Order: sequence, then C-alpha cells, then structure tokens
Amino acid sequence: MSGVETTSRAGAAWVLPLCWAAVLLDGFDLVVLGSVLPVMLENDVWGLTPASASVVSTVGLIGMMVGALTIGTVTDLIGRRKVLLVAVTTFSLFTLLCAVAPSVFVFGLLRFLAGLGLGGCLPTAITLTTEYARGSWRSSATTTIMTGYHVGAVLTALLGIALIPNFGWHAMFVAGALPAVVLVPLMWRYLPESEVFRAKAAKSTESHGASARQSITLLFRDGMARSTLAFWITSFLGLILVYGLNTWLPEIMRSAGYPLGTSLGLLLTLNAGAVIGLVVAGRVADKAGVKGSTVAWFGAAAVMLALLSVRLPAFGLYAAVFFAGFFVFSAQVLVYAFVGRSYPVDSRATGLGWTTGVGRIGAISGPLIGGALLTAGIAYPWGFYAFAAIGALGALAVAIAARPASHAEESVGVSSERAGSNESVAGVRS
Repeated sequence: MSGVETTSRAGAAWVLPLCWAAVLLDGFDLVVLGSVLPVMLENDVWGLTPASASVVSTVGLIGMMVGALTIGTVTDLIGRRKVLLVAVTTFSLFTLLCAVAPSVFVFGLLRFLAGLGLGGCLPTAITLTTEYARGSWRSSATTTIMTGYHVGAVLTALLGIALIPNFGWHAMFVAGALPAVVLVPLMWRYLPESEVFRAKAAKSTESHGASARQSITLLFRDGMARSTLAFWITSFLGLILVYGLNTWLPEIMRSAGYPLGTSLGLLLTLNAGAVIGLVVAGRVADKAGVKGSTVAWFGAAAVMLALLSVRLPAFGLYAAVFFAGFFVFSAQVLVYAFVGRSYPVDSRATGLGWTTGVGRIGAISGPLIGGALLTAGIAYPWGFYAFAAIGALGALAVAIAARPASHAEESVGVSSERAGSNESVAGVRS
C-alpha cells in the first residue's frame, strides 16, 4: 500500500515529525554556506574571491525565491505530498553534488538548483501541517515546524566544528544530503496527502480543473488584496532582519569593539533565542490571536534591536542578542501562521509560496544592507537603528492585514465528529 493510501488517522501522526525533519534540512542551508566559505576562501578553491562568493550566495537565494513562487502555486494544483517529496529529493541531490563541483560556476548553478527545492519545501510543509492541525492549534503548529529550521541552523554550526577541520568543506554538503536517504522513504511510505486538498481536487476535477493563474488570482479576490500585499511587505521586511542579522551581527559587534573572539557564540545565542521564541509565540498567538501577536512581536523585535545599539557588558550583550532572536525570527514565522489561517484551501499554498517568495527578496537585501553599512563604517550603532526601523515598519505593515470573510473549517487533524459546530469556522482571531 502506498503512502497516498495511508489512512488519515494513522497518517496524521506522521505529518508533524516528517515536515519538521524536512524543514530542519532547510535550516541546514541557512548556515552551511557561511560555515564553508571562510575555508574555501582561505584555500583559494577555484580562485574564489569574496565577490564571487557573494554571487554564489545570492544565486542560491534567487533559486529559493523562484522555488517558493512556483512550487507553492503547483502545490495547490497537484497536492502537498507530491511537491514535498520532490522538493526534499531535489535539494538533497543538488546539495550532495555541491561536494564534487568542479568549478565556481557549477557550484553556483548547483546552489541555484538546490534553492528551487528549498524554496518549495517551507511553504508546502507549513501548509500540510496547518491542514492537519486542530483549529485552535494552528499557530503553534506553524511555529513548531519552524523550530526545525533553527535547530537545523544550530546543528549545522556545530557540525561544521566537527567535520570541516577533519574532513574538509566537502563533508558538509555530504552530511546535509545524507538524511534524505532515510527521510524520503519515510515520507513516501507514511506522509499522507491532505484530505482537504483531496476533497478540493475531486471538486476541481468535476469542474474541469484549475489553473495556476486562477490560484494566483484568488490571492486578490474576496477582500484579500489588502492582506496579500500586507503579507508580502511584512515578509520582505522580516527576512531582511533574519538574513541581515545571521550574516552580519558578529561583524557589526566586532566593529563596535566587543572582544567576541569567534562569531559562533553569538550566532548560537541568536538561533537558540529563535527556537524558544517560536514555541512561545505559537502559544501566545493561539490564545491571544495571530494578528495582534504578530504586530506585538515585530514591535518587540524593534525595541530589542534598538537596545543592541547600546554598549552592554558581556552578559547583557548575550541576553540582548538572545531576546533579539526570540522576537525577530518568530515574528517572521507568525506572518506564515497568519497567512496559513487567512486563505481558503484553494489558495493557501499559493499564498504561502508567494509570501515566502517575495520575502526572499528581503533575504537577498538584508546582507547587502548590512554590508553597505559596514563598508561605510556606520554599522554600529546605525545598523541597529536601521534594523529597528525595519522591525517597526513590519509591525505597521502586518497591522494593515485583515482576514477575509469566514470560510469553513478545513482542519483534518480531528475526526469529523469532533470537527463539528465548535470548529465550523477558521477561527482566526485578529
């Protein structure tokens, strides 16, 4: 019996752990290039320079943007399960091939191709998990999934310490691909398709199917245009912060004269704060409402980033960095939770795909902004003022979003008997 035929009740138990593991591998990519580039530059691999390394990094992010924009839409047409299997297989294969790349051009091309799969992985995993979550647990489901992203980032930083000195930079890409040997067969066997999507697909077949254009059009119909634009702007701003901080935080603090030694401590602290922040943010959003929580989280992120502009003793610095990670990263993920609870099933994955895809422009812009400020010699304290302002703008942008007219509860994580009158609407509290 194939994974598609696995019963909903039995398959539902596998959705969260399998999607979490897929997102963990996505988190690997957040850190892996930063962990290997110093060694590649030092050893003059392929004549790599800081400029060409920046191009490789940007090309990978462009691949993720294209993947998110296209695969999210495809997911609404052919199903979550198929797309997630293809995404994980694709980025794992091209990540493995990075270990044997013969030139910087091929290495960059492989990073772009891996990015296509990575870009599709995140929105698809969030969509499938959301559709199997109980109505009152949907924000926590999204933030729980995203803990995998930052656990992957932390594990990759630690893995770099163990592997690179002993086995070289190639080993990191092999290590990043190997988990798929176990994960893909498990997903094939146990990961179910969303019953919500299957019901929608059957209906679409009867009406001669749907098109990608129709899926995208749905993002701007029925009062959703304002919210769609608000989600895109907020995701763009949020990922400026996520990637700007992960790329330049240690260097900005070094420019301020802090005796930090290596950058690993701050990056670990930042991402550890992110993991805990995600758990807390999901629970708060479930209880207090996802819209208000997202606005509050961006506002708090702005305050913490502004605080980093103040010179602090070592303990205060690490505490401030921890809470910056606590609010910044989970604010961005709450945007995904908000999106997942705002669109109807016909456009949910498309909505998440386009939100993350447009956000990837922010992922590209964040490191560029930080680099420009460092080059100009004003990264400290003005870099943190700029990041704080971006956080405040994120709060304003997401405040503009408004949920559409109530649509039927589409969670399938509970039996039909329990999904009755108490869960008859999507229940987004804004």
